[in-house]
Amino acid sequence: MYGKIVKAVSGFYYVRMENYTLIECKAKGSFKHNDVTPLVGDDVQFEVTDGPNRKGLIVDIYPRFNELKRPPVANVDQAMVVFAVRNPNPNLSILDRFLCLMKKQGIETIIVFNKKDLAGRTDIKDLKKIYKNAGCKLYFTAATENGKGMFFLNRQLQKKITVMAGPSGVGKSTILNVLSNNNEEIVQTGSISEKLGRGKHTTRHNEIYWVQKKIQIIDTPGFTSLLVNSDDYTREELQDAFPEFAPFKEQCKFKNCSHIKEKDCAVKKAVDEDKIPVSRYNSYKSIYQELKSQEKY
Repeated sequence: MYGKIVKAVSGFYYVRMENYTLIECKAKGSFKHNDVTPLVGDDVQFEVTDGPNRKGLIVDIYPRFNELKRPPVANVDQAMVVFAVRNPNPNLSILDRFLCLMKKQGIETIIVFNKKDLAGRTDIKDLKKIYKNAGCKLYFTAATENGKGMFFLNRQLQKKITVMAGPSGVGKSTILNVLSNNNEEIVQTGSISEKLGRGKHTTRHNEIYWVQKKIQIIDTPGFTSLLVNSDDYTREELQDAFPEFAPFKEQCKFKNCSHIKEKDCAVKKAVDEDKIPVSRYNSYKSIYQELKSQEKY
């Protein structure tokens, strides 16, 4: 029988059939022997082992057209990373790391800054300036108000499987509920923990939600940090993850310029002239040094 894995929890895989029936499955032992792990988003063949209790065994995984390592999901059309404009304030260093990881995996990424209703006078203008040349589509939303930003985001998500990521407390669950027209609470939401600045609702596993007939979203656990490591990029490759560098790096004096300490570096000059956002360049330098440190071991 055919189905799609919509949730994975502690070695159990919940497979949705074409008639929307959900079957709790284990994976056959040969997957582990072949170092294959079923992922949320996988299209699979399974056998029903206990019909009355809706239990089964996954026996085959159809070829994936893509696979993400972080978060571990398969067969997605795009990624959506969500941060809040305020409460909590966006950690742009983590956001930039996420963009690097998605670019390496060839996944189109959209950035959503939620809670725009809490924005200060220049917050939105500043964020637009930082990310206008980052190679991503940018949306500003106030999910609780379901305004123009949510309308355009809704259009972007149509007919696609989107993996959604972001830290806790930024309104991801509210976005899901608004997209579903609040017909039912797809994910139960809670207020922000004042002490930690995190949402009281915490997603603990990857799960696909059909928020509309033509919109599928994979919700993933919130993160507080992300590491870009040497398995993702070499130091030399890292600059390719920052599209803003492209118009300038060919003008550097040295062909193999790292844009860190070299003299006559056109990228650093562009930063000084406000042609490349300082925060993006600082993220590049920070990740570069982390990669350099990893190469020592």
